[in-house]
Amino acid sequence: MEYEPEAENMSRTLMYHVDRPVYNEGCIETELLHRKQKKTQTIKEKLSQSLRCSSKKLKSAVYSFLPILTWLPSYPVKEYLLGDIISGLSTGVMQLPQGLAYAMLAAVPPVYGLYSSFYPVLLYTFFGTSRHVSIGTFAVISLMIGGIVVREVPDSMFDITAVNGTNNTDNQLARDAMRVKVAVAVTFLTGIIQFCLGLLRFGFVAIYLTEPLVRGFTTAAAVHVVVSQLKYLFGIETKRYSGPLSVIYSFIAVVSKITTTNTAAITVALICIVFLVGVKEINERFKKKLPVPIPGEIIVVIISTGVSYGMKLHENYGVDVVGEIPVGLLPPAVPDFSIFAAVITDSFAIAIVGFSMAASMSKIFALKHGYTVNGNQELIALGLCNFSGSFFQTFAVTCSMSRSLVQESTGGKTQIAGLLASIVVLLVIVAIGFVFETLPQTVLAAIIMVNLIGMFKQFRDIPVLWRTSRIELAIWFVAFVASVLLGLDYGLLVAVAFAIISVIYRTQSPKYTILGQIPETDLYCDIEEYEEVMEHSGIKIFQANSPLYFANSELYVNALKKKTGVDPVALLAAKKKSQKKREKAKNQTKTTNKKRNSAVKLGLFSVIPRSQSGSTVRLTNDQEMGVKHELMDGETHTDLVRNGQFAAANGDGDCEQSLRFLDRLTGVHSIILDFTPVTFIDSVGAKALKSIMKEYDEIGVTVIVGACSRAVMEDLSKLDFFEGSITRDLVFPSVHDAVLYCQYKGSVEPLE
Repeated sequence: MEYEPEAENMSRTLMYHVDRPVYNEGCIETELLHRKQKKTQTIKEKLSQSLRCSSKKLKSAVYSFLPILTWLPSYPVKEYLLGDIISGLSTGVMQLPQGLAYAMLAAVPPVYGLYSSFYPVLLYTFFGTSRHVSIGTFAVISLMIGGIVVREVPDSMFDITAVNGTNNTDNQLARDAMRVKVAVAVTFLTGIIQFCLGLLRFGFVAIYLTEPLVRGFTTAAAVHVVVSQLKYLFGIETKRYSGPLSVIYSFIAVVSKITTTNTAAITVALICIVFLVGVKEINERFKKKLPVPIPGEIIVVIISTGVSYGMKLHENYGVDVVGEIPVGLLPPAVPDFSIFAAVITDSFAIAIVGFSMAASMSKIFALKHGYTVNGNQELIALGLCNFSGSFFQTFAVTCSMSRSLVQESTGGKTQIAGLLASIVVLLVIVAIGFVFETLPQTVLAAIIMVNLIGMFKQFRDIPVLWRTSRIELAIWFVAFVASVLLGLDYGLLVAVAFAIISVIYRTQSPKYTILGQIPETDLYCDIEEYEEVMEHSGIKIFQANSPLYFANSELYVNALKKKTGVDPVALLAAKKKSQKKREKAKNQTKTTNKKRNSAVKLGLFSVIPRSQSGSTVRLTNDQEMGVKHELMDGETHTDLVRNGQFAAANGDGDCEQSLRFLDRLTGVHSIILDFTPVTFIDSVGAKALKSIMKEYDEIGVTVIVGACSRAVMEDLSKLDFFEGSITRDLVFPSVHDAVLYCQYKGSVEPLE
């Protein structure tokens, strides 16, 4: 091979010229390629090798389990420390109000949101592989936990009329304690599931949550969150619903009591929303000029807490506030195992969704900053965060999109920023948590709603997906509608099932094309798409952009017949019908000839005069012709009788012409199956391929395979595809090799 650089139209084009024989797979296997000798190992040898311990193996395992050891020893203090400090303080300040707010979504007291913003963040610093994500409370996960908590511990269980001698405060404390137990049990199981999946190297499960699915799902979650916060926004007391259609029931409950809106609560909320939206707009517009984003949320929390305390909003205006926040950390406690059976399936959903969120954000930052993340280790890290945190009364956490963006945009380089953020939260828990006891709940609702603006912007995906991929739009739409109507748990299940069905649909309904050659190249394209491509006489090149397996093998065969215009079954049926007609015509001709010959002889003997001695008198030619015309009753379109026999009728020749016409009816002598898009083939697909080759061979059409990958060749070999008349010589490494072979075969062995 030689390369010839050529300058043309101010561009440099590389040309390549290859001069080689036409190869098929049989030739490649015997002449060009020789397999390496691989030493087979017994199960005992494999086990001993995998269980063998060495210093190098131990070091690798430790570094893999504790990723912090890979970067902390070489941490560049002068370059990274200032950025990590600023980023950590900014993220920590942001975590405080979000932790309090998302605890409301999880249906647990606000202080548990602070616990969830401390322990998991601290643990992820040591076990996580991403350097920029912020782990902690997240709206979607908190809402899913809240739905489970309310389902297992509804308000009706603690109705004041059902408990003798207790007041409303006692009932509320008992309800909150039970709900915390449910949330902790879910968190414990979520951590166990994530940790086990990580050990089993199941980090790939996130691929089943495609981006359109996740975006549709999170948009639906935003709808749930907004509806759930309306009662806090308006200061209305309503029942919290869970399960299918809960969002509709909740909205109806709020609308039915809209007349009881607390004017002070809605006023405070609207002021906070306007302020937060304005701050976000300023941060976005001037993000390149601002050294750090303006911490609008903490400003709102501090001011509203002070105003609430000074104006006594709770006592004078009936505005609900956060309430008591215990100072200090709780001692570790074992989760309630009796709750596990009721929440195990929900924990699976939370584990997968939480990992999917963290994995997607981690990959985005890793690509941007040039490092890699390990999906399996991320599962282990999240599992440890949730499992260990459950002993300290946290609820399930994952990566927060908004805080991660703040942590990265404010100069964070490593998880030192996350460590500092957790320390900020710790200081609030052990020292000044009581300060936020007068914080109005309507302010937290306003913070949550403003943080969801980014999720509602995902509705912009609809026109984009409409133009680019209708199937992905369908996945987005199904995920959104199912999650809104059925709830986040069942909605996620429906969305994943639909996404898998869409993959099956794509493989069952691929694009089938007939290819033609771009002149003077070895490139082949769809003849219906491009004017320049040309088909070769007598050759059809068929391509289907999908694997060949049990679900689409029959469709593949039908499409091949339709696209090529050659149906061997129909042609064989026509040929058999023609053969029957020919046999019938032959039999009729023989019968007619016998009758006519007999009649002529009898007629001749009856009209020919005999001599007196009994011998036959020979007629002249004119006399003989007159007798024949008389016997045939005026039939003038028969052959002459020579020596007492009729010649063959024209019907036999017509049948032979018809048969020759059928043999040449297709005008195709070779069909090439382009296997470039075929990634795998199963036993049903191999049988279908073998049946295709045999059926077309019966009508004189050769079917060969081009551009078959080595992996598919291995599959065909294991399936005993190459046997009898079907050999590796019918498989070619490229479509062009196959075309050259068919052209040569067609010129040397033309169809009869």
